[in-house]
Parts: sequence; structure tokens; C-alpha cells
Amino acid sequence: MKHFLKETDFARSDLPALFALARELKRTRGAANAPKPLAGQTWAMIFSKSSTRTRVSFEVGIHELGGNPLFLNRNDIQLGRGETIADTAKVLSRFVHGLVVRTFDHSEVQQLAEIGSIPVINALTDLLHPCQIFADLFTLAERWGGDGDLVSSLRGRKIAFVGDRGCNVANSWILGANLFGMKISLAGPPGFDAAPEFNDLLAREGFAGGYEFTTDPYAAVKDADVVYTDVWVSMGKEEETAERIKVMSPFAVTPQLFSAAKPDAFFMHCLPAHVGQEVTQEIVDHPRSIIFDEAENRLHMQKAILATLAAAR
Repeated sequence: MKHFLKETDFARSDLPALFALARELKRTRGAANAPKPLAGQTWAMIFSKSSTRTRVSFEVGIHELGGNPLFLNRNDIQLGRGETIADTAKVLSRFVHGLVVRTFDHSEVQQLAEIGSIPVINALTDLLHPCQIFADLFTLAERWGGDGDLVSSLRGRKIAFVGDRGCNVANSWILGANLFGMKISLAGPPGFDAAPEFNDLLAREGFAGGYEFTTDPYAAVKDADVVYTDVWVSMGKEEETAERIKVMSPFAVTPQLFSAAKPDAFFMHCLPAHVGQEVTQEIVDHPRSIIFDEAENRLHMQKAILATLAAAR
């Protein structure tokens, strides 16, 4: 049985088929003969964090694959009243065919996967956001690979991540870049670095040192194929808002900074965007901005992940 808790839960050899499936599911969406690999299945979605793109894309995706999505706010179930992760995993494994989990502590998705007997998908933790990064990579591969090999089109490309270089999206981009053979440079203020927990994970995956950290955003963006940013104040960090905005302000993606990348570089953001903080309106509206394409592709890539894990049960 497979889970998807981090990017490297798919081996490199699995990636071409996964990306090809996402492209096919996107192409055939709405067709009368569209595949229904989740027919007769119920997938529970446990969300401890609010969401727009993640919740809607998973609910719609499970439905379009023929399954029944069951949304469970953490406080709707006994988990919110102190039932253990272990007991929750054992009980839900008797009821549903898979779990999609969006929570704070990464150890929660790990425990659910280890103790339960159904596939578990990490829909976001404070450590990683793998579904977002696979959707982002698919979005880029569509442009660079066309109708050919999507995965190989990513190899050797450079991504520049600007802002909170220790956040979950930055962590997942580091894992994803190394898995797909890309280069990654991250720029942010001192003190906003990858946590020891993440560096330990990176070493276990064989990617120790597989990124460049700098406090110079122009150095990071130079010759980049992609310029990426995320909000400066993630959920759970609201008490740090004023200080984060102050120290992050030199790392906003402006037209001037974006012009330091390659002329055909793309701008990406996992959304929601706080215009006037991490990015200017000119960049959000830029012809090379593909933020809404990557948002749409959350649906298609997650459908491919769901279908692949369901087949491996």
C-alpha cells in the first residue's frame, strides 16, 4: 500500500506515468467515458486548517473519479476531543477507503499512515505541501514538455523561491526540485532557514545540500526559469505578522526583481496572495504569471495521485 506524505513517496521511475495520467485526466474531464477508479469508495478528508483550493479540488476530484468525499472538520470528530491518532486511524480504516489530511503537525499524517490500513494523502502540514508542488511541476511540464515527456522537460531548470525560505512550500520545493533534477535557490532574511527536522529528512532522502540559501533575492532570481513566492505569514504564525512583514519587505516579487530572471521565466504562487506584501499587482497580472493555471492543476494532479494510490491498495 502506498501513501503520499512527501514528494519522494513516488520513486523517480513512477513520475512519468503519474504525470501522463494527470494530463489524460485533464484532457478527458467531463467525458462520458472518463475513468472512475474510485467508484464505490468513500475517502475521508480530515481538515484542521481552513482551505479553498485544497478542499474544493479534493472534493471535486474524488467525486469526478466516482468516489464519495466525506469532509471531516477536526472538531466534528472525536479527534478534536482528545481521541488518539492511533485509535482514529484504526476506526476510520474500518469505514473508508482512504484519508486526505490537512493539519499542522506532520507527525499526525505519519501516524495515520503507519497505524491505519488505508492510503493517506498529505494535503498540507507545517513541514510539507507535496500536492501543491506536484501540481506546480505539472503546470511547468505542460509548458516545457508539450505532448512529449513531461518529466524530462523539468530536468536542469532553475527555480528561485523568494520569501520565507523555511516554510512548508519552500521545503516541498526543495524536495521536489531534487527529485526531478532541478536546481533551486532560496532567498530570504536571516533566521528564516530550513528547520533541523527538514534537513534531517533531506539527508535521509539522499539530498543533503541540494539547495542554495542566500539573503540576496537578485542572486537567487538570476537566470531562474521560475520565480516563486508564498505568503509571509502562514496559518499559526499570525502573532508574528508585523515582524515578518518588516523583515520580509526586501524580498517582495516586484517587476524589478522579476526582470532579473530569464526573459521567459514564469511567476508562480500557491495562493492566496497578499498583494502589496510578497508580490505586487503588476506581477500577479503579468503575462508570465501562471498562478491560476497551477491552482486548476491541483485538481488534475490530485486526481492522478488518488487514482494511483487507489490502484495500489
